Parts: sequence; structure tokens; C-alpha cells
Amino acid sequence: MVFAGLENMHKYCFIVTLGYLILCQITRVYVFDYGMYSADFTGPMMVITQKITSMAFEIHDGLAKRKEQLTPSQQYLAISRMPSLLEYLSYNCNFMGILAGPTCSYKDYMAFIEGTCYQPRHQENANGKENGKYKQCEPSSKNDVISKLCTCAISLAIYLSLCKFLPVERSVDDDFIKSTPFHLQVIYLYLAMLALRPKYYFVWTLADAINNAAGFGFNGYSKDGSPRWDLISNLRILDIEFATSFKMFLDNWNIQTAIWLKRVCYERCPFNPTAATFLLSAMWHGVYPGYYLTFVTGIGMTMAARAVRHNIRPYFLVSDWHKRIYDVITWAGTQVAISYTVVPFVLLAVGPSLKFYMSWYFWLHLLCLLVALALPVKRRKAREPQDNLQMDKQTDHNSTDTNCNQKDKAI
Repeated sequence: MVFAGLENMHKYCFIVTLGYLILCQITRVYVFDYGMYSADFTGPMMVITQKITSMAFEIHDGLAKRKEQLTPSQQYLAISRMPSLLEYLSYNCNFMGILAGPTCSYKDYMAFIEGTCYQPRHQENANGKENGKYKQCEPSSKNDVISKLCTCAISLAIYLSLCKFLPVERSVDDDFIKSTPFHLQVIYLYLAMLALRPKYYFVWTLADAINNAAGFGFNGYSKDGSPRWDLISNLRILDIEFATSFKMFLDNWNIQTAIWLKRVCYERCPFNPTAATFLLSAMWHGVYPGYYLTFVTGIGMTMAARAVRHNIRPYFLVSDWHKRIYDVITWAGTQVAISYTVVPFVLLAVGPSLKFYMSWYFWLHLLCLLVALALPVKRRKAREPQDNLQMDKQTDHNSTDTNCNQKDKAI
């Protein structure tokens, strides 16, 4: 960052940090035992990679671009001066997120360090009143931390209770494939993935609770006036389990990583940003072939789901009853599609992954290809700045303008 020119600094940082991460992941896979899937030194490096690249792009936006070249979210996140060494190390290596994250923007972190994320933005006079209401005290995260720790305990108990009885690996067992009717194989796969997800719920919720306990993560106030502590939350469990579209599932799973991918790749890639984003996600996760099979499959799933939503969904919006039917069908389809897509992510190796897909005759791959070819999807128009701002408010939950200042400016 210091020695590279501002015009290309973000590119150099992106290539070097991602390249070094991939090199370490290759070492982990081929030096240590292949197939060892456990917490290791590359976990913290994945989070630091996100932070370094995010900061590089934000510095580039703040120092090398004009304001009119940026979207509203990029304008807010842009860093207008080079951070000091202490600020840089504090952001990347703070104790709260060094092991499991989640990642966050530099500006949100500095607002937390300086204490400005709790202060009201507009004060009318010196007696502590804000827009006719008394100034709010620093909100307490105690209730949210306790709630998240309870969620961690429940998630861990569910995972430890079910993971041994519902292993995903059984889906590629020869005896299981030969003796089990196909519809029961589908149900088993869904249940196996349902039993696997609490492992991630535990880790990400615990990381969120740690940050909240330290006072980081305040996200403004809800409509009933209670403080929200979901600024850097990484998942929304109910929205995941009851997702009615592939996009809805992905929007609520590993949220901060999705935001990072959007900011450094999807919003900036000039050609086929969807495919580029999935490819970057695979490279960031590691070098196991199963990761690439999952994310390549995810490209087709996303395109097919988008085509179905644009072409078929309008016919079911004529009444509440029709919409409920559509929601039930799409919920079931989404859960099957997600389970089918992520099997290689769990199995890791090429052989078992292809064996699974062959046992299903690649039918979801073929269906997605047919849907994407048969159902046209209109090319999206370039979003106006205000549209970008509204989208960021809904998906990122990461803008201080709406996050952390006024109780009466509730979201």
C-alpha cells in the first residue's frame, strides 16, 4: 500500500494477498494430510485477506477516484487518508476477529474504536437533546450476547447429536445408493445437510457474540426502540432454513463474506460478474477440487433460479393462496438445490463428488441448463446511485448513516 501507486495499489494488494493465501492453502493440502478439514492457520489468514483487500479498494476509492465515480456505498466506505501503522494493525489483527472474523469495513471499525458509532449525528443544543428527544446512552449488548450464546449452545448440541447419525458421506455409499429409493435419497441428503449446518451456526454466532461483548456491532435501533447488534452478523438462521430462492439462501449465509465479494468483485468486474464472484469465492475458500465443483454448479443454479423468478413467479402473485403454493414449492426446490450443490464442498475430493452427481444422473445440472436456455432473462439496467444505496441498506446492514446514530431514525 505504501510503495505502490494509488492507481494500481488495490490490484497489487489483491493479487499478492490472495496469491499468498492460495500458496498457504496448497501447502496445507499437499504437505499435511489430504482431506484434513479442521481449524488451522489458513482460517485467520482468510479473514485478514478480506480485510487487507477491502482496505486497499477503499483507499483507492478515497484517494484515486472522484466522488461522482463512486456508488453511495463506496463513497461512505472510501478512506480519504492513508491509515497509520497502528490503525492498520489494529484493524487487521484485533483480538475480537483474528480467529473467526467476521470481517468488517475499516470505517465501521474506526467508528467503534473512536466511540462515534454510539453518538447521535445531530444535536440541536448543548443540553443533550437530539431532535426534541434526550440523547441516548451507550446501548448495552448484554441481552444480545446472552441470546447468541444460547444459540451457540443449541447449535453445538444439535450438531454433536446428529452429525454421526446423518453423515453426508453415506450419500455416496454403494449399498445406500442401490438399496434406497431415489426420493428417500433426496430426503436423506436434505436431513444430512440440515444436521451439518449447525456447526457453522455455532462458529459464526460465537464470533458475533465476542464482538458484541466487546461493544462492536451496534447497528442502530429497531422500530420498537430496542438496540440492534447485527452490524457484522454473519447469518440469519431462520431466513436460511426457510429460504424460498437460491439467492435468499446465499444472502443470509456467510453474510460478511458475501458483502466482501460484492464490494471487491461483483460491483467492479466488467465482464460476467456473477461467474467471476463465484470463482473468487472458490479461490478464497481453498484448493480442494470440491470447492470448485460447488461454486461452478452454483453459477448454473443462480442463473436458473433467476430465470424462474423472472418468468414464473409473476403468475403466482395473483392471490395470497397462489403465492403460498409458490413459496412452498420454491422452498422445497431451494433446499434440494442447495444440498445438491454443496455436496462436493463437504466431500472435498473429485472422485466422491462426481460419484454423487452420477448417482443423481446430473439431473439438476441438466435442469438448470435447460431452464437457463429456455427462459429468457432481461439484462439488468445499470442501477442509479439511489438504487445502489437502497440495495446496500437492505443487504449489507453496514452503513453508519442508518446503523448507529439515532433511535428515531429506526430501520
